[in-house]
Amino acid sequence: MSTFSTSDAQVLVLGATGKTGRRVLQQLQARGVRVRAGSRSGQPAFDWEQPATWAGALAGCTSVYVSFQPDLAVPGALETVTAFFAEARRANIQHIVLLSGRGEVEAEQAEQALAASGVPWTVLRASWFAQNFSEGFFQEPLQHGGVLALPVSDVAEPFVDIDDIADVAVAALTEPGHLGKLYELTGPEALTFAQAVDEIARASGRPLLFMPVPAEAFRDEMLKVGTPAEAVDLVLYLFATVLDGRNIRPADGVKQALGRAPRSFASYARAAAEVGTWAAPALG
Repeated sequence: MSTFSTSDAQVLVLGATGKTGRRVLQQLQARGVRVRAGSRSGQPAFDWEQPATWAGALAGCTSVYVSFQPDLAVPGALETVTAFFAEARRANIQHIVLLSGRGEVEAEQAEQALAASGVPWTVLRASWFAQNFSEGFFQEPLQHGGVLALPVSDVAEPFVDIDDIADVAVAALTEPGHLGKLYELTGPEALTFAQAVDEIARASGRPLLFMPVPAEAFRDEMLKVGTPAEAVDLVLYLFATVLDGRNIRPADGVKQALGRAPRSFASYARAAAEVGTWAAPALG
């Protein structure tokens, strides 16, 4: 049974052009749910850095999917999302689904702020995205050079398929039984980055390699190719904190929310390889 039984129900999807938001938006549209894309280019526009845009984006909506950009761990994020939750309450929002980060202290503080806001909530506490290897900055070095060099050790991570996150978000936004629930979303098994690259190599049929490197060497290389310093510092912070072994154990949040097992990294890699994600670039 859907909670969207009235014609005036509408979901605001923040981060609508991002990895998870794009998928959530598409799934809701496919279900016939009225949606509003929350982005700087949206109508009305939404900008985390421009609080004056929030009320217009929230007007007429009944629920919100919140994906904060670039990450809840950045300085000032907690204050920003706390203010947004207060704005959502003033707009009589009936449900917020928050994408959070597993093992991130700052993300858990945002979860607590949401719970204290008075707006009914669901939290999706996700591990590292499998799609970082295909839709993030891990993809280009694998495709073009065949080597992924990162400042991480052999700590394993239960990478989660973003399609699972989107499925849980849409279920929470359209079905009963998810209010007040915190779902820890991971893949079914933990893999080191070397093992993940090996899976991608098998799926793509290419001799790909993972190489651990010192943090400073990684930072220098990222800056050399034009990555903004604040983005590099955020990634290094997450590498140093979240990837310390705290998240190695897989969780059962996908099973709790959807009644099925999460997708494996191998199945993700096969699907991404089938569409040429890591195919060697054409010469000439």
